[in-house]
Amino acid sequence: MLVHERLDTILQLVKTHGKVMVKDLSEQFEVTEDCIRKDLKNLELQGFLKRIYGGAVDVKNYSTEKNLETRLGKDAENKMKIATKAYECIQPRDTIFLDISTTNVLLARCIAQGNKPMTVVTNMLDILNTLAHSNHINIICCGGILSTSLHGFVGSSAIETISNYNFDKSFIGSVGISLPKKLISTFDMEDGLTKKAIIEHSQQVYAVLENKKFYSEGNYKFASLDQIHTIVTEDTPDTDVQAQLEEMGVALL
Repeated sequence: MLVHERLDTILQLVKTHGKVMVKDLSEQFEVTEDCIRKDLKNLELQGFLKRIYGGAVDVKNYSTEKNLETRLGKDAENKMKIATKAYECIQPRDTIFLDISTTNVLLARCIAQGNKPMTVVTNMLDILNTLAHSNHINIICCGGILSTSLHGFVGSSAIETISNYNFDKSFIGSVGISLPKKLISTFDMEDGLTKKAIIEHSQQVYAVLENKKFYSEGNYKFASLDQIHTIVTEDTPDTDVQAQLEEMGVALL
């Protein structure tokens, strides 16, 4: 098969399935993984796809993930599993931060339905609404610039409020993790800077994310993985992911 024929086939696979993996393509075309990585880089430079860890995704799917509204109903069952695990990590009378994250909206529901007294600081409107009638929760909102796409407050004013606290635990959302780069990322710079401040003022940092986030990456890197104490996910990830996280000293739940 000629190079341009392989590229055309890869592009068609991306459009059909939304995502392709380097290992699978290498086996399908009987070429090296390095060869496939060069193909994907070529297609990315032409604007046809977006490379992620271990593969590539359709640019259309990649861009729509940026809007919170489109993500609220996605993977609800897996996110609920994560939220339930995260709730078990919270001790009565903890002061916690719930970051902008659809999974954290579900975690807020667990908190509202539970009976643990605690202080919740958040910058997300959906979380405020969820906890508004919870008498056992002391709720604090960060001010700042309201991002309508994120449903939350970000930027310098939010960061100033955050800097006045010392959180027992923070629960951080993410677009994805790059294991080779040991980085965790988001799409929006202001959101990333706000997350960075939350992490700096937290005793324990929990990243709440689905397994698929180990194979995706955003535009703005807000933390290195050695700043994350625990990753809470729905199920045990691949052994390769487990091994890399263990090597970095990051716990898995």
